[in-house]
Amino acid sequence: MRRSLTSLVRPPAVARGFSTSSDKIAASVLFERLPVVVPKLDPAVYAFQEFSFRWRQRYRRKYPDEFLDMSKSRGKGDYQIDYVPAPRITEADETNDRKSLQRALDRRLYLLLYGNSNEAPSGKPVWHFPEKVYDSEETLRKCAESALESVLGDLSHTYFVGNAPMGHMVIQQTEDAPEPCKRFFFKSQVIDTDKFNIRKCEDFVWVTKDEVLEYFPEQAEFLKKIIIS
Repeated sequence: MRRSLTSLVRPPAVARGFSTSSDKIAASVLFERLPVVVPKLDPAVYAFQEFSFRWRQRYRRKYPDEFLDMSKSRGKGDYQIDYVPAPRITEADETNDRKSLQRALDRRLYLLLYGNSNEAPSGKPVWHFPEKVYDSEETLRKCAESALESVLGDLSHTYFVGNAPMGHMVIQQTEDAPEPCKRFFFKSQVIDTDKFNIRKCEDFVWVTKDEVLEYFPEQAEFLKKIIIS
């Protein structure tokens, strides 16, 4: 008996996509500058380190006096220099210049833009992250790269962390946003620069996590979970 060939026929290929619904899809970028200096220690951590140091000093191995005298007799080499730490508080901190990357050196800074947003198509400018509505890009990561490139001009001083989004949220239909939107967040980091030529926006700021929440009070709970201090 001949075997039926019906089960061997493959269904026609389906065009690649990210959603079968009519919801709009957008990619947003959390563009961050990592801390430049070591953050100040928490008092509890400092107390523990102080205790650990004193404990090690008390029970440390004792070396012969001859060995210690030999180490003191060494001459000073050219490798020894006087170290003067740079100030932790900069001029941008004192003037609260949020356009500068030279502020909050012990914290992460995030780029926010002020202008037209896909979340508010009514034309009213709002604060938002770099973003782009998914169109025909190969992946959402490519869409996120395009969003950041349109703001910076190029991606030579950026590094995208991973290919998958770090989180997503659904923007419900409102008066300002008549069309629902699924927004996917990608992380990118500043590499080897302290200044960008930000464009295609009316204004911009570099702000810490706590300051970001001030700009988005309605989304604060969600942003607390995905943004690192």
